[in-house]
Amino acid sequence: MMNFDGVLRIAYLGPDGSVSEMAKDYFAKKYEIGAYPTPMQNVKEIIEYVQDTPNVIGVVPVENSIVGTVRETLDNLMISPNEKLKILSEVTLPVNHCLLSRNTEFYSITGIIADTRALIQCREFIKNELPRNLNVIEVTSAAEAARSLSNYNLTYASIGTEKTAEIYNLNILKNPINDDKSNRTTFVLVGAFDTEPTGHDRTTLMFTTDDRPGALLEILNLFYKNNINLSYISSRPSKEDKDNYIFVVSLDGHIKQPEISDTIRQVEEQTSSMRVMGSYEK
Repeated sequence: MMNFDGVLRIAYLGPDGSVSEMAKDYFAKKYEIGAYPTPMQNVKEIIEYVQDTPNVIGVVPVENSIVGTVRETLDNLMISPNEKLKILSEVTLPVNHCLLSRNTEFYSITGIIADTRALIQCREFIKNELPRNLNVIEVTSAAEAARSLSNYNLTYASIGTEKTAEIYNLNILKNPINDDKSNRTTFVLVGAFDTEPTGHDRTTLMFTTDDRPGALLEILNLFYKNNINLSYISSRPSKEDKDNYIFVVSLDGHIKQPEISDTIRQVEEQTSSMRVMGSYEK
């Protein structure tokens, strides 16, 4: 297990009660991290803070089951000038909304406070299970909604996460209430640390190829010939050159395994540029 005894801060996406904070809690518990929690406003801010500041780590989203890859995360990791910055671990969490209130009676609810996105994601629940004359109050975040409950009587509820309920000492009346129950987000722990093989690892690479027919196929054949399983592959236009594509590949295994390191060396020889984003426990 990785040792984070010297880590002073762990950065994550705010506001209070976010799914990102829940991911932060997961990593803190798993690796016994006692670092000071530091909420930030966006992914770029987190990655720049981690790359420039000794003894800090960060938690950022990399993929959502509905919207796909979080481009901001991968782009900022790839262009980071700190080559020691790596993905250290990952976790996939359900993105569930809960109906929260200061009271315990679901059928007493006559009003709801929530941010616009949460209202949209819980539209069917609100339509089918709450009163038709429901008073709806829109705010900017789940944290603000939870705080606002103290300004209204006990018949009001808010929409938030289980973490929101924990922070603001609220009762969970219904969980989950979001229409799409399959919504999940994968988060990664990032930092300038070294990882060791666990026997259940994943290595992620980002690379570009020459602009010629068959360039990508040649690289994929290297994984096939070396019996390396690819668990993920995607591509998108480069920000610097719209005619060039960046490929993201995840493979089973750790870079400290000889067969993995040898394959990565062969792949690098066939690419225009490549960066190992990390080898980490699945």
